[in-house]
This record gives sequence, structure tokens and C-alpha cells, in this order.
Amino acid sequence: MRQDAPLLWHEATKSYIVSRYEDVERVFKDKAGEFTTENYDWQIEPVHGRTILQLSGREHAVRRALVAPAFRGADLRDKFLPVIERNSRELIDRFRDSGSVDLVADYATRFPVNVIADMLGLDKSDYERFHGWYTAVIAFLGNLSGDQDVATAGERTRVEFAEYMLPIIRKRREAPGDDLLSTLCTAEVDGVRMSDEDVKAFCSLLLAAGGETTDKAIAGIFANLLTHPEQLAAVRADRSLIARAFAETLRYTPPVHMIMRQSAVDVELSGGTVPAGSTVTCLIGSANRDEDRYRDPDVFDIFREDLTATNAFSAAADHLAFALGRHFCVGALLARSEVEAGVGQLLDAMPDLRLADGFDPVENGVFTRGPKSLPVLFTPVAG
Repeated sequence: MRQDAPLLWHEATKSYIVSRYEDVERVFKDKAGEFTTENYDWQIEPVHGRTILQLSGREHAVRRALVAPAFRGADLRDKFLPVIERNSRELIDRFRDSGSVDLVADYATRFPVNVIADMLGLDKSDYERFHGWYTAVIAFLGNLSGDQDVATAGERTRVEFAEYMLPIIRKRREAPGDDLLSTLCTAEVDGVRMSDEDVKAFCSLLLAAGGETTDKAIAGIFANLLTHPEQLAAVRADRSLIARAFAETLRYTPPVHMIMRQSAVDVELSGGTVPAGSTVTCLIGSANRDEDRYRDPDVFDIFREDLTATNAFSAAADHLAFALGRHFCVGALLARSEVEAGVGQLLDAMPDLRLADGFDPVENGVFTRGPKSLPVLFTPVAG
């Protein structure tokens, strides 16, 4: 497609598919105001309610200013890094003496959801409910075939999550604590505060987006390193390379493979014109493997010189896994903190780490993508 059909009308999704790096980058950065996020009105509002992803202009800028401080700088470092480290340790303690574990089922799927629940000051014993909700939401987002059962389950999640969250939000407004939910309830920018519905929708988005993506990123890092043992050895010896391993994993096996936008005007892209009012599906995995952008794009190489780890978690990133521009992922630095803490602790707890005999990690999924399981063996250590 990149070579012969860089702009492809796809009847099943009723969208124009773009697959080249330069085109996906242009759609995301949207310097000329040619693209909107109105596609989220039908794509995610039925499950989350109206979220920050759908907003534009001043409304988006103010909402982003309300939530962003919690995900960067001193708040992230002082308030939430201890939460991240504690949640990782608690999960590892369950298997550190066993010598074997499925890194997806027993760690990656649980860790980010536990962290977000803990940050919000929610009860982690409700983990199974959170996990069920975010699984239903992600299935809804990736329901490209229009399966009615999947659609119904996703819409039911919105009702169940609202019934769970709104009473908690009201209590936090009355008696705020030191948690992220209290911060969201009390934050104010230019006289604007978030409504109960705003806060609920953001928490719903945070659980799904922050759970599913970090889960698949951690699984992806280990799948990539375990199948490239010399790079695993390098990361084990020098933990500063975890950031490089994460950046290269985001390029090589991004957790999210499709992000959509809506064209506001007729737009010229490689291969033709996108008419105004069309849905555009950006293929992140394809763009991140574009041979015109990366040398040996189908090779996993944490030492590659055409990817910069230092800005891989900012809007100046030179990969597309977090999108770019004003809708660049607000949780990118949280994801980096989770991955660096989690991967470091796992490597400490699992000397001689190797894949279970005969196991070959395979990615699953279309909309979001990653290994369904990752059974590994290691030599337990005391402590």
C-alpha cells in the first residue's frame, strides 16, 4: 500500500486509509487546520461520553490544561512514581519465587490498570471490573465489522462505569484527598472547572487508553528483547537503555495501529485527494515501518540512529505511536514512567530470563495489537 496505494478508499470502514509516514505525520500535526477529531463522536462517545479527544480550539486547550499537570513534572515524579513502583513490586512479589510466569496475564494486563486505579484513589479490589470495562471499550473501538454484541457490551460499559464513578466523584468534591480524582474535581483554569460528566469521561478514557496501551507496550518490549537476546543483555547491563527499548518498541510494534481523523476540507495527500467530511484512517504500524523514513525498518534495533529516545515521549517524537500535534498523548510520560520502573524491576527479579521452551511470541489484534501471552522462565532470586 505504501508503494502502490498510499491513499486507499476502504469500503468496510468507509474511510480513506493512509500508510506513509509523511502523510500520517501531516494528518496528526495538522498545521493548516485541515483535520478534526469529530470521528470520535461516533467512535468513542458511545462508550466514554464526551471526552477531551473530541474537543478542539479553546475548549480543548482549557480541558487539556486542567488534566495535563498530573501527568508530567513534579506531580508525576513526587506523587505518582512511588505509586507506580509499589504496584509493580506487588505484582512481581506474587511470582518472583516461582521461576516461571506469563508476563501478559500476570503482569502487563494488571499493572497499568492497578496504577491508574491507585492514582485515582479507587479500590484496586475492583480490578476485575475495571479490566472487564476497558476490555469491552477496546473491543468497541476495534469493532470494524460492526458486531452488534460488541457494540451493545461497549455501550453497557458507559452506563455501568457512570453508576460506579459518579457517586465517588460527588464524594471527592465534598471531601477532596491527595489523589488524582480529587485533583481533577478541584482543578480550575480561567474560571473553568470540569463537570462530573467531564471527570467521569476522562477517568473512563484513562482506564481504557492507559490500560490497554501500556499493557501492550510492556508485553511488546519483552517480546522484542527476548527474541533479540543480545539487546536484552545490553538493556540488563545498562538500564538507561530501557527508554531506547521502549521508543524502538513503539516504532516497531506500536500498541495502537489505527487512529482516525475527519477531513474538514478537501486535502491533497500522496496518491490523491481526500474529500471534505471524510474519515481518514492512519496506519501507525505501516508509517513506523516506512522505508523512506527509517533505515532497515523491519529490523528491531534499540541502537538505531534514526529514532531519538530523548524526545520519543514528547510531541517532538520521531515515531507516530503517541500521535503528534495538539492531540499528542497526554499520558506519554506516565507510560514512560510505568515502563521504565516496571521493566527495571522485572529484570532485577528475573535473572536468566528466557522464553518458555518452544514459545514464539505472536502479536494479535487489528486496532490495538500485542502478544496475547508471553510465558517466560527465569532463575528466582532471594529477596
